[in-house]
Amino acid sequence: MRAMVLPAPGQPLRLEERPIPEPGPEQLLLRVHACAVCRTDVHVTDGELARPKLPLVLGHEIIGRVVKVGERARIFAPGTRVGVPWLGWTDGTCQYCLSGRENLCDNARFTGYQIDGGYADYAVADHRFCFPIPEGYPDLQAAPLLCAGLIGYRCLRMAGNAERLGLYGFGAAAHVIIQVARYQGRRVFGFTRPGDVAAQDFALRLGAEWAGDSDVPPPVQLDAAILFAPVGSLVPAALACVVKGGTVVCGGIHMSDIPAFPYSLLWGERTVRSVANLTRQDGLDFLALAPRVPVHTEVQSFPLEAANEALAALRGGRVHGAVVLDMGISAPASGQ
Repeated sequence: MRAMVLPAPGQPLRLEERPIPEPGPEQLLLRVHACAVCRTDVHVTDGELARPKLPLVLGHEIIGRVVKVGERARIFAPGTRVGVPWLGWTDGTCQYCLSGRENLCDNARFTGYQIDGGYADYAVADHRFCFPIPEGYPDLQAAPLLCAGLIGYRCLRMAGNAERLGLYGFGAAAHVIIQVARYQGRRVFGFTRPGDVAAQDFALRLGAEWAGDSDVPPPVQLDAAILFAPVGSLVPAALACVVKGGTVVCGGIHMSDIPAFPYSLLWGERTVRSVANLTRQDGLDFLALAPRVPVHTEVQSFPLEAANEALAALRGGRVHGAVVLDMGISAPASGQ
């Protein structure tokens, strides 16, 4: 099979031929149809996340069909279309797993980080951490739901019942979650890199009431803000825009350092919180909700061999919507 492999952080991915992996007892072997490219993939490639498995096949927004089933993996039959997210394994026995917080498991392993992911023709995945994909989503449009959608949805939950919601960084996650937020009746305000008029127009087209530069205050105070951009200086900027009792949610796995800021920005029972990974229940809930909205993902596709170009486009902010690697066999119909 073909695989785009990261030999070491800071180096470009290289195309390799590898044997098709065999699934373990609780794993599925998937023929990968599509794999979305996430900002986390950029952080891993650039060495901003420590201790990845090396050499590594990136990719944790996988859409594929089951080819082979391990002896104890009986949930999905061969031919079933499934999605594979970032959270790829947990121990199931720690205090976090036993209290419904498996996303915080100290022994967790992550797809495309400690487990080879979907920048390849085939991948193996633990059957317990795979999701059935709702009908009506072609493979390329389904792939971003597995992280941009899932992490964005967990962030939205952590924002509480905020009526006036700010979204900082209008990439893959924001373009999904604005659709959910508007479906829920929220007012959305979009923040982009200063001067990125195209991204602001994109936000307005998707239903934002206002869109502007991230260093400009919105026309009204916000009840909550979600930061998808990995820029630490946006934390005090967002705090300055939320009302007393408001929440600022940091949705990235990596962020540049947060600068010092006056206590007055936090005072008034404002909250700053992070979102770490996801739970399987998040996945089930969001994938049930997405067709009801319905969420539509806008994607720019690249062939597998162009994975480095796809990462560069995402790194440079040249994409509105999501980036997806197309393995060349994606079908427009979903089906199960």
